[in-house]
Amino acid sequence: MPPVSVSLQGKIALVTGANTGIGLVTARELARAGAKVWVGCRSAQKAEAAMAAMRTQVPDAQLVFLPLDLGSLANVRQAAQTVLASGDKLDLLINNAGLAGSQGTTQDGFEVQFGTNHLGPYLLTRLLLDQVVAASPARIVNVSSQGHYRAKGIPFDKLQAKTRTTAGFDEYCDSKLANVLFTQSLAKRLVGTGVTTYALHPGVVASDVWRRVPQPFRWIIMQFMITVDEGALTTLYCATAPALANETGMYYDKCQQKKASRLARDEALAEELWQKSAAWVGLPA
Repeated sequence: MPPVSVSLQGKIALVTGANTGIGLVTARELARAGAKVWVGCRSAQKAEAAMAAMRTQVPDAQLVFLPLDLGSLANVRQAAQTVLASGDKLDLLINNAGLAGSQGTTQDGFEVQFGTNHLGPYLLTRLLLDQVVAASPARIVNVSSQGHYRAKGIPFDKLQAKTRTTAGFDEYCDSKLANVLFTQSLAKRLVGTGVTTYALHPGVVASDVWRRVPQPFRWIIMQFMITVDEGALTTLYCATAPALANETGMYYDKCQQKKASRLARDEALAEELWQKSAAWVGLPA
């Protein structure tokens, strides 16, 4: 059975980080099913190469490059404006792009993984929400990680500073917890709109997300990971499976709903994250 078993003819999707890894596979398979796909990534050169690779397998793929750097709030606003100006409604918004094992801050002074993995996608989603609601029934899919189970909370007082740990793994886990909390908050706010939301663990995937992990450790850990094609399956399931049409705000692993961590189900924490994120990106809560 193909990864996408339904026709997406006439549908429009936006996939962030679609130039590599599971993002590329996700974009390719959505295009294979007939969707027009916005390919969100920072580099035009990498996007063109990725789109060319997709077209070797899906010759009639409808692909549009969207310049997008989730580590820059100004760039996220510019990308959102590009989509808004096109007039496209968004049947699928897939927040796939992410960093792991990185150090430093974003252009706006936020810890680099929190800023790139949560704050950028938060702003992009908020700015494009009307386009998603207009396409109802529509879906928002946030690629999280089982790493969210390791997070001890959202360290709000440490998010506007450089990465604290040497490996950056604690910060990565915090950002993945934020993804699940954001999914829950969106679901709560979108009740009655026909838009459903999903967070997921794609598996431990041998992809570019680990590019900042130093060698030889990166090579060693990647020997135990699944392929990008396998890693995209749960994303595609959440994005397209008819069986999930009436589910929202949940967390998935291996194409099955799974109980998220206790903190990820904390409504007060989810609301605090929403409020603070809105203030940080300059939007009303």
